[in-house]
Amino acid sequence: MELYYSFSVLIVLAAIFSYLNERFLKLPSTIGIMLMAMLVSIALVITGNVFPNLFAGFSGLIANIDFTEILMGAMLNFLLFAGAIHIRLKDLKEQRAPIIVFSTVSVIISTVIVGFLSYYILHFFHLDVPLIQCLVFGALISPTDPIAVLGILKKAGVRKSLETKVAGESLFNDGVSVVVFVVLLELAKGEDVDLSFGSVSWLLAKEVLGGFGMGILLGFIGSRAMQRIDSANVSALITLAIVMGGYLIAQAMHISGPLTMVAAGLVIGNYGKATRISVTTRDYLDKFWELIDEILNAILFLIIGLELLLIPDITKYWLIGLISIVVVLFARFISIWIPTLIIPFKTKFDRQTITILVWGGLRGGVSVALALSIEKDLNKDLFLAITYFIVIFSILVQGLTVGKLTQSKKTSKLSEV
Repeated sequence: MELYYSFSVLIVLAAIFSYLNERFLKLPSTIGIMLMAMLVSIALVITGNVFPNLFAGFSGLIANIDFTEILMGAMLNFLLFAGAIHIRLKDLKEQRAPIIVFSTVSVIISTVIVGFLSYYILHFFHLDVPLIQCLVFGALISPTDPIAVLGILKKAGVRKSLETKVAGESLFNDGVSVVVFVVLLELAKGEDVDLSFGSVSWLLAKEVLGGFGMGILLGFIGSRAMQRIDSANVSALITLAIVMGGYLIAQAMHISGPLTMVAAGLVIGNYGKATRISVTTRDYLDKFWELIDEILNAILFLIIGLELLLIPDITKYWLIGLISIVVVLFARFISIWIPTLIIPFKTKFDRQTITILVWGGLRGGVSVALALSIEKDLNKDLFLAITYFIVIFSILVQGLTVGKLTQSKKTSKLSEV
């Protein structure tokens, strides 16, 4: 009953904030909801002494939500499947080289840069944080968030090839980032971890290749099943079974659940819906998953905004948070720029493309969820506060300006002609 109560409150708040945003603010839905949730959180903190019961009630509601489990174990699977089902394989194939490099090599480069720079910055502020913990922070903040990226890019107006690069990278970098994060977190906890090349390679291969293989298998099974019937309702139920059952299988086999969902969504979207399925069923599936995507995105960004209530003494870290925003952007630039210099990609990356790739690499709920999963004695409050500053800046500032940045680049090119 407590879960139903919490979910009901979140749905009601998401509906109210969505209406107010659509009616007055006119911002992208997810950004508007998160902004209002943040304002409510700030108002609750300010008025906490006047209305302690109200503040305690909201804080208790958010505290009872296992954000890491809800996002990484449930919502992320639905959102990744919903995003992948609308992506064309043809577009991915054309951009496969940069997507593979940016979702692997770039994540590792960024993790190292953020980790080392954070270590020196924290020591400058007289915070004696071990280097391994700073590298854990680098691992959790380096991957771009597929939920934030896909939600923002829909309305940003970026050109198709660039949108595919950014969206493709964000969909596929979870496998590498989670493996790097888990290994570094175990080291930070002082546990015995086999760091041999063979062990890490096997762990990465199992997570990535296992996830892809299982997702492709589930996608083809679901596609074949949908092609043998003519029922939109049953087809929607099959896709739900793939997402929910696929997650359970991935958990049992210790493979990447997110990559399983991405692969399954790509197969369903490009093979299942494209062959021998009626137009009515295809349209129904599109609208069904768009609705799920909108609802879960609204809840997710609402929770991100309300998570402010759970970060103790966040104002203590405002300066470190602002500096860390610059550090993460710098690391993102280096992690994109270096591969474009070394690797002979089919298409040349000009300065404008790199700028948009850097600015469009948003951080979101995944980073917050990973930060929340850190143990208390590993400076969880510090890293959670810094992560929150970076995520809020990423979504509010980068998310709102990436479309305008793209338009300005188009205008400058036209003026040159």
